[in-house]
Amino acid sequence: MSGRGLISCVAALLGAAILSAASSARAELMLPVGAQVLATRETPLGTYGLPVGVAEAEGVPQRLLEGRVLRKTWRIQGDSTVLQILAPLREQLQQDGYDILFQCEARQCGGFDFRFGIEVVPAPDMAVSIGNYHFLSAMKGARALSLLVSRSGNDAYLQVIEVLPPQEPSLTVLAPASAQDPADTPMAPPAEADLGARLLSDGHVILGGLDFATGAADLQNETYESLEALADFLTENPQYAVVVVGHTDTVGQLQDNIDLSRRRAEAVKAHLVESRGVSEDRIAVEGVGYLAPIGTNLTVEGREANRRVEAVLVPRERP
Repeated sequence: MSGRGLISCVAALLGAAILSAASSARAELMLPVGAQVLATRETPLGTYGLPVGVAEAEGVPQRLLEGRVLRKTWRIQGDSTVLQILAPLREQLQQDGYDILFQCEARQCGGFDFRFGIEVVPAPDMAVSIGNYHFLSAMKGARALSLLVSRSGNDAYLQVIEVLPPQEPSLTVLAPASAQDPADTPMAPPAEADLGARLLSDGHVILGGLDFATGAADLQNETYESLEALADFLTENPQYAVVVVGHTDTVGQLQDNIDLSRRRAEAVKAHLVESRGVSEDRIAVEGVGYLAPIGTNLTVEGREANRRVEAVLVPRERP
């Protein structure tokens, strides 16, 4: 091979290496100031149905993808609308070379049908108001992701689900710190008169008045206003069901706390079934221990807030 030919060959190899490095460079996504990470879930090799259209009679059109699946959620304090949060993220993705496949807002998406036809990280790590959310899906080569932004109460919530080849680095999501950590401000349970409205708007509520002592799962009182309100809501809305989710503080081992939180959820279900006659098939139960705090576990007040039970709204399965 001539000297000129050797130089050309080396140049071509270097060029290919540079292009390869550029294509696999770690992309970044900058979130609004004060965004607090709530959950990170990773499946080394799995599948994800990437939504690519509005809800139809047959369901939500999806593109089935395989690869490494990352699911992350954040809570964002402030008064920004969901579109004010989504628009800068969309622009960053486009600047990084992503193609926007599909985007919609709540009514355009299909409202309730779209929300419950796509994958959403369970509450309280993600909250979706049926009438106030935006969704976006995008792809870049073999990488794909979806963004779901919604406001619930005083906060906004962001979900990012990413699918990528197993060996590629994931999207780097940066969240500038705020002066106050949102985790230091526990959410208050809603007034009982507002419980049904909050369920419909936010998709979940804290059931107030269920004051569990550390390590206890028994309901001591005969009546609870929050459970009365929940039973009334289910009676008036036969098209819905709920998942009752128990939570604990960080005292004790994780598995013990998961078991305890589930027993608390089961105690709530038993009360609704036995005292208010709610059908058993309309109430499912789960326990997550201390994996989803709403306050810091470093203070007495935070631990008390974390010992709670929530109701998550789901569509009722018909026989």
